Amino acid sequence: MDFDGITLVTGAAGFMGSHLVEYLAAKGVKVRATARPRKDTSFFDRLGVEYIGADLTRPETLPPLFKGGVDRIFHLGAICNFSTPYENLYPTNVLGVDRLTKLALEAKVKRYVHVGSTSVYGYYKGTPFREDSVRDPKDSYGRSKRDGEDVVWKRINEGLPAVITRPCTVYGPRCNDGAGKAFSRPTAITAIPGSGKQLLSNIRAEDVAAAVEYLSLRDDAVGQAYNLAEDTYPSIEEALALAADAFGTKPASLHLPLWLVKVAARVDGFLSARKGKIPDLEYDAVKYLYNDYVVDNTKIKKAGYTFIYPDFRESMRQMKEWYRSQNK
Repeated sequence: MDFDGITLVTGAAGFMGSHLVEYLAAKGVKVRATARPRKDTSFFDRLGVEYIGADLTRPETLPPLFKGGVDRIFHLGAICNFSTPYENLYPTNVLGVDRLTKLALEAKVKRYVHVGSTSVYGYYKGTPFREDSVRDPKDSYGRSKRDGEDVVWKRINEGLPAVITRPCTVYGPRCNDGAGKAFSRPTAITAIPGSGKQLLSNIRAEDVAAAVEYLSLRDDAVGQAYNLAEDTYPSIEEALALAADAFGTKPASLHLPLWLVKVAARVDGFLSARKGKIPDLEYDAVKYLYNDYVVDNTKIKKAGYTFIYPDFRESMRQMKEWYRSQNK
């Protein structure tokens, strides 16, 4: 499939969205970026990208996004944390998807790519998550992402040429949100949660951008879901040690029992809520640390996608070079 019209990227001011806009602009794609209205659009101006402010919770702001011939949409606009209650996630993560996909269907877009999350699978059950694994989310965020997906599946049945993607923990340059920030910048982590032997699946933001664009070009990807995860599964202890080396911080050596980590998360959550902030250590996120969290990436590799950063260890060595270049 070729796209010569406008490619719309929602959530473009966020971490993953900004990487996707950057990637598409470098390929000469005519990009229209959108997120909530903002005064500072310098990032997009430098890339020569059009920016239109809109809000998924305000339906009257969405139709202007489709003016001029939008033929492809990458939807990344979402609230992404474990601290926001479901009733506050629903207007964006579910109802917003419903509004956007309805407009996309009416506009007869050639491709809609939904960027979701492996959180739809819930807690690890002993085998790597595959695309056909049962979706059994255990927290408000995961439920909102599953329900948003269900909207897309419904639209697919109505004729929307959509692809669903499920990234796991995303890290990389400019990451300041979610679990991926521990591997993206210097942090104050001074202890290893639990045994530290729990295995993790991660993916670089650059690979998310390249993978979703790759899938958008394949007709056989329509109506399919794809996990986005690297080939390797470092342990928490190894991943934190690699991050400490990359960013010049002291590696954690103390092992903190997970029950104590949960207590700390409760305290952090309480104090952060009083300040109107999302805590660095989210209580529901700690629950994922009790077991491995391994995501199977076989399907997207069989589809022909080649990872830019397939190995977490090599990726962190590159992050070290990037960080040094930014701080000369």
